[in-house]
Amino acid sequence: MNRAPILAAALLALTACSPSGPDASGEPATVQVAGAICRPTPVGRQMTGCYLTLTSASADRLVSASSPDASLVQVHESRIESGMMMMRELRDGLPLPAGEAVALQPGGNHLMLLGVKEPLVAGDTVALTLTFATSAPVEVTATVGQPAPRDGDAAAAPAAN
Repeated sequence: MNRAPILAAALLALTACSPSGPDASGEPATVQVAGAICRPTPVGRQMTGCYLTLTSASADRLVSASSPDASLVQVHESRIESGMMMMRELRDGLPLPAGEAVALQPGGNHLMLLGVKEPLVAGDTVALTLTFATSAPVEVTATVGQPAPRDGDAAAAPAAN
């Protein structure tokens, strides 16, 4: 009895159910990452913000992130509420529309490193693993430095987000 066709059918079925399997075009689902940078940690603080731009080949969602350099990484949004800047975790993650660049930048959506294990200084690097709803996880090495000013801002404020 030849089991090769049965095995091939089983593998094909598993691949079709796999979240990192091919998208409708037959290509593996991917997310491109550009411009990854994390702010230096403020003196005496164990938290900081990281910024980058994500472009997903198909509609997806950034659901979490992790780093060996921090106890916890959260996907955050910043917004003005009652005249004050407020930050909160995006518990459902960050939507990534197909083919659109989504910028995580100061004063907006960003990654928040909490419980940073060693102070981060300009020139260091931070390892990040980004986890998506359907695409394969992406390993990123972010540089530590000051991010470029946000679109429309005269200068980036030296805040932790």
